[in-house]
Amino acid sequence: MVIGTIADRLTRGVENVTDTLTSPFTEPVIRLGVTGLSRAGKTVFITSLVANLMDRARMPQLLAESEGRILAAYLQPQPDDTMPRFDYESHLGALTSPTPHWPDSTRAVSQLRLSLRLRPTGLLSGMSGPRTVHLDIVDYPGEWLLDLGLMDKSYAEWAEESLSRLAQRPGGADYVAMAHAEDSAQTLDEVRAKALASRFTAALHAARNAGFSDCTPGRFLLPGEKEGSPALTFAPLPKPADPPRKSLWREMERRFEAYKSQIVKPFFRDHFSRIDRQVVLVDALGAIHAGPAAMEDLRRTMAEILTAFRPGANAFLTSLLLGKRVEKILFAATKADHLHHTQHGRLTAIMEALTRDARDRARFAGAETGAMSIASLRATVEQTLPRNGDHFDCVRGTLLQDDGSRGREAAFYPGELPEDPARLLGPAREGAEGWLDGDYAIMRFAPSRLSLKPGEGPPHIRLDRAAQFLFGDRL
Repeated sequence: MVIGTIADRLTRGVENVTDTLTSPFTEPVIRLGVTGLSRAGKTVFITSLVANLMDRARMPQLLAESEGRILAAYLQPQPDDTMPRFDYESHLGALTSPTPHWPDSTRAVSQLRLSLRLRPTGLLSGMSGPRTVHLDIVDYPGEWLLDLGLMDKSYAEWAEESLSRLAQRPGGADYVAMAHAEDSAQTLDEVRAKALASRFTAALHAARNAGFSDCTPGRFLLPGEKEGSPALTFAPLPKPADPPRKSLWREMERRFEAYKSQIVKPFFRDHFSRIDRQVVLVDALGAIHAGPAAMEDLRRTMAEILTAFRPGANAFLTSLLLGKRVEKILFAATKADHLHHTQHGRLTAIMEALTRDARDRARFAGAETGAMSIASLRATVEQTLPRNGDHFDCVRGTLLQDDGSRGREAAFYPGELPEDPARLLGPAREGAEGWLDGDYAIMRFAPSRLSLKPGEGPPHIRLDRAAQFLFGDRL
């Protein structure tokens, strides 16, 4: 294990040295990581971002566009031949068809390269031709990102933490009872091991469906090609006094270590460690709707996510000696179109407070961080309706049925978010069972039918500001 770790670091070091020395003489590349937990909107974010970079009429806050420096944008084959391509065309077709629907969610790592042709600037601009900047967008599930926090934990530590968490979550008590009833000092029985892993996986799905964020191991929720392998057939168990070799507990421990070395570590080495800029998409409204426990779990998850990054400035010697570090990280609360614009500032303030611990840690390490509320694809319009002598600022859109079909059009008032985020984060930290000031509703909307003019990308909220923060300085 030690020799393998040293070899991995040397290999990455050689790659970073090569990139650092050759970058001044080649076309620059920005490697943008896009992640977020389930239902945060990663696929829609990437699809709308690329569409709006190719047709930029709705991108005035991207300075390179407002200053007229972007001459063209075009898709090219991604540079990594072994990585799946992000299926941009199919996803855009789903959003722009006569009966639009949300595209399939992220289930594995994928990549897309968008190349931007830029007009030169500066004193010598008249002596040089246009330059090209490549934007490599890497899409990966946030559930896999959380697994990086397992690398420094032993099986016993992880098992104890997991059992403690599950005991407090919907659907978790049954598995905890099953685990405590198991005699893990007995010899491994593969049928029993599969039953434990299956019940544990069901508990993770139940927790995620209830709005909880930290549901590791992430591959149990999105197994991909590893489904059914021994590395995904383990579960947390209480440690017996002296578990013998070949016992159920020892085999669970071995498989946990295999999960880290054969699944988590290659993901970090091959994909995550090469990212320059990162956006973390967060369904903050969904967590608020789920209640204080889900809100506090999301806050802790955001802090844990930051430990997976290596934030800091990509100075020459830093890249040469220590490998790449994430220079900019944006935490974006999605689905801002579910609120009237008068509440967007409050959602951003909640997002800033929710990610305060994570952003402070990144700033200390030298990375630039930001928080904002966005909607990658605007699915609603705003409307103010009278009721009982008062007026309510609502949003109107087409409701999404439980089976995924389009329902009727309706106006929706989700409730008023507090001006002070502490009114939400305080009760969440204190373990409150519900919100004292009332409930915050949430509604699922289908994408609206689009009628785009030439040169227009899909309608959005602050996607141009997000793009400017993430990579505008490199254009």
